[in-house]
Amino acid sequence: MSQVHALEHDSFPSEQFEDGVQQRESASLGMWTFLATEVLFFGVLFTGFFVYRVRWPDEFREGAHELKWWLGTINTAVLLGSSFCMAMAVHAAREADDKKIARWLWLTIALGVAFLAIKGTEYAIEWHDWLVPYYHWSAVPPDQWNLPAAQRHARPPQVELFMTFYFVMTLLHATHMVVGLCVLGVMVALARRKHFTREYHHPVEIVGLYWHFVDTVWVFLFPVLYLLRH
Repeated sequence: MSQVHALEHDSFPSEQFEDGVQQRESASLGMWTFLATEVLFFGVLFTGFFVYRVRWPDEFREGAHELKWWLGTINTAVLLGSSFCMAMAVHAAREADDKKIARWLWLTIALGVAFLAIKGTEYAIEWHDWLVPYYHWSAVPPDQWNLPAAQRHARPPQVELFMTFYFVMTLLHATHMVVGLCVLGVMVALARRKHFTREYHHPVEIVGLYWHFVDTVWVFLFPVLYLLRH
């Protein structure tokens, strides 16, 4: 028996479930529960950010002006495109069209990698512009290290706090994206092996939920970090 033939005849539902509906609902409930904990996780960061922004509005506006809003705009468009491709992959999974599943997932992965590449470029620019917070002497640009303290033009510590929030929140988001890309790669491999059918395709839907959540987090991060500058 070929490997493909064996996969097509795997038992569905799994033995711990009464039927396919229960298995799909259990998988969906598990993912929604996980996403709820992620909302709480990011919610704490957003809450802390706004508490300090209310306390030091001028310094946080100064920090926002340091960011490259046009790179953030491009990345927003890239992620919205990846959400569309992910939705099309889910639609193809419901039709059990393995070629289209793989094609749309590859496009989603490509856009995700493009997002990370743009974000990496932005980090490189910020590193060069001395925006990575160190909280000590290194907050002063290198060309001012030998100047007396009174003549240095270090950024206020509150601006460094803004940049700390920026790097922590965007790096956590990027980490979630890397995890999502790895799982999407697994889905591509399963689709190429004709693992999905009209009755069994909910793994793609579950991954789609996760990917849309990651995109939604960025939709909130972009205006909060880049656009609240007035």
